[in-house]
Amino acid sequence: MSEIIDQAKKILKIEADAVKVLIDRINESFVEAVELMYSCTGKIIVTGMGKSGLIGKKIAATLASTGSPALYMNPAEGSHGDIGMVSKGDVVLAISNSGETEEIVRILPTLKRLDIKIIAMTGNSKSMLSRTSDVSLDVSVKEEACPMGLAPTASTTAALAMGDALAITLLNKKGFTSEDFAFFHPGGSLGRRLILTVEDLMHKGDVVPFVKADTLMKEAIIEISSKRLGITSVIDDNRKLLGVLTDGDLRRGLEKFGADFFSLKAGDVMTHRPKTIRKNMLAAKAVALMEKYSITVLVVADDNDIVEGIIHLHDLLKAGIV
Repeated sequence: MSEIIDQAKKILKIEADAVKVLIDRINESFVEAVELMYSCTGKIIVTGMGKSGLIGKKIAATLASTGSPALYMNPAEGSHGDIGMVSKGDVVLAISNSGETEEIVRILPTLKRLDIKIIAMTGNSKSMLSRTSDVSLDVSVKEEACPMGLAPTASTTAALAMGDALAITLLNKKGFTSEDFAFFHPGGSLGRRLILTVEDLMHKGDVVPFVKADTLMKEAIIEISSKRLGITSVIDDNRKLLGVLTDGDLRRGLEKFGADFFSLKAGDVMTHRPKTIRKNMLAAKAVALMEKYSITVLVVADDNDIVEGIIHLHDLLKAGIV
């Protein structure tokens, strides 16, 4: 057991060291690589073979999700037609630990004829890839974590880390925000919180409960019950919000007035100055208001307090905002 633990720790230390040494290699070449990617008017094409290709796919995905159009191209397929995805204005990021990967070397002349800027990410600064590229980033490692030095381990970790450094530096240079990130991740919880507005989730039209201030309480109860939102807004003739009646108001009214409760009017029982929200506000803001005031429903009203809808905590739960 201890032997397994010691071996695992040794592997992680080798990989951690492979990443740590990259810090001192962040230099003018790295800046030039970022500038090439920043000024790219087309796509960033990431290419690599084998394990480097798998790392390349992840780097391309990270770039694409952080505002830099990017895709992965298998270099073997590139020499059989896929290089057609490369066009004027693109930048190629080529990953090869040896810098002599046959499939990548084979497509370099074509990329040059297309006048494509090439960024190399390699462990061999004297390689064909490094010499041919416009910028070369050193991701060489002292040793692989594999005891035979055969399986790419520390070298792929270093390449991945350098790819992340490029992507996130580029993100910051572009001024990419959390809202931008959410736009590219609409299916994630962050995306939902930063994209969905109150209007996207609120109840509107005929399903919104309304009563007038002079509506008898027995009729107001029917309105609350039939619309199944646990609330009704109380409005004037112009749909301006005067107050609300909630399930809680009904319970408190019955307790206070007893049998006389049903002869009262909505205006006699309603809660004045209820909490409201604008329809163009983020749904996450509705959650924050509900939590702050310990309520489960908000009236959606415009700047003139004209009722436009109702949003319920259940709607927010279903949408994954909470």
